[in-house]
Amino acid sequence: MLDVGDGNLVHWEVCGNPRGKPALVVHGGPGSGCGPRAREHFDPTRYRVVLFDQRGCGRSTPHASDPATDMRHNTTGHLIADMERLREHLGIERWLLYGGSWGSTLLLAYAEQHPERVTEIVVASVTTTRRSEIDWLYRGVGRFFPREWERFLAGAPGTPRDGDVVGAYARLTEHPDAAVREQATADWCAWEDAVLSGETEVAPRPFGGRPPAARLALVRICAHYFSHGAWLEEGALLRDAHRLAGIPGVLVHGRLDMSGPLDTAWELARAWPDAELIVVEGAGHLGGTETQGHLLAALDRFAAVG
Repeated sequence: MLDVGDGNLVHWEVCGNPRGKPALVVHGGPGSGCGPRAREHFDPTRYRVVLFDQRGCGRSTPHASDPATDMRHNTTGHLIADMERLREHLGIERWLLYGGSWGSTLLLAYAEQHPERVTEIVVASVTTTRRSEIDWLYRGVGRFFPREWERFLAGAPGTPRDGDVVGAYARLTEHPDAAVREQATADWCAWEDAVLSGETEVAPRPFGGRPPAARLALVRICAHYFSHGAWLEEGALLRDAHRLAGIPGVLVHGRLDMSGPLDTAWELARAWPDAELIVVEGAGHLGGTETQGHLLAALDRFAAVG
C-alpha cells in the first residue's frame, strides 16, 4: 500500500522478472480495479509488471463503496500524480504503459504530461473521455438500444431526454439513502451491460455481475469522473498528442465497438505519427481472441527493445 496523501492508500503489486523491462498496467472503469488477468499478456521472464488499483477501488482505501469516502481527492490529476509517486517509489526510470478504455485516457494523460518517463504505449479500445464521447455512451448509442436507454433515463427521475443524465446519476450515487444508491448502481450497470450485450466472446453482465461493493464503487467513480469530463479540457488529449512524438505506440480497436466508436482511435493515430492503429473486424469494446493476439504481439515486440 502506497500512501499518496489525502488519506488515500493505493494498492500496488509487482510480478515477473525483477530485472525485466518495466511496464505499468492502467486499468479501466474508471473504478474497475486491477484483476490478476491484467498481467497475463506479459512474458514474466522479460517484463517487470507493475499493477495498481486507482483511488477508491479494488484494494485501495478508502473504498468508494463507503458513502463516507470523500471523492474530492479523486480526479484525473490525482491519479497521474499517484502514478508518478509509484514510479519513484519503485525506482523506475521509464516504463511501458498498457491499458484500455478509461485506462487509455489515463495513460495518455500521464504520457503527455511525463513523456520522458514512457518507453512505449500499448492500448486497447481507445478513449480520450471527451464530453462528446461521454454523451455518445450515455445518450447517443441509445438509438441502438431505445428500450434500455428509456429505462436508464427513467432511473434519474426528472431528467429531460436532452438533460444531464450522467450528472443526475452522479448525484444519486451520493444520496444519503443506501437504497437509492443501490438502485442507481443497478440501473447504471444494466445500461452498460446492454451496450456490451452484442459482444459474444465475453461473459454476460460484465458490469452487473460484479460483487456488490465493487459495483457501488465502480458506478460512483464512473459517474463522478464522467460528470466532470474527467477534468480534461475538451479534446486536450488529441490536441496535445504531439507530446508523444518519439514514443512508439500500438492502438488496437474493434470496428464494432459500441461504447467507444472507432473515430477516436483514428483521430489519435492521425495526431500521433509514432502510433500504429490496428482495427479488428468484428470485435467490440471488450475485444476477443484476435484483439488479445494483437496485444500479445505488440508486448512481445516491445519486450525486445532496451
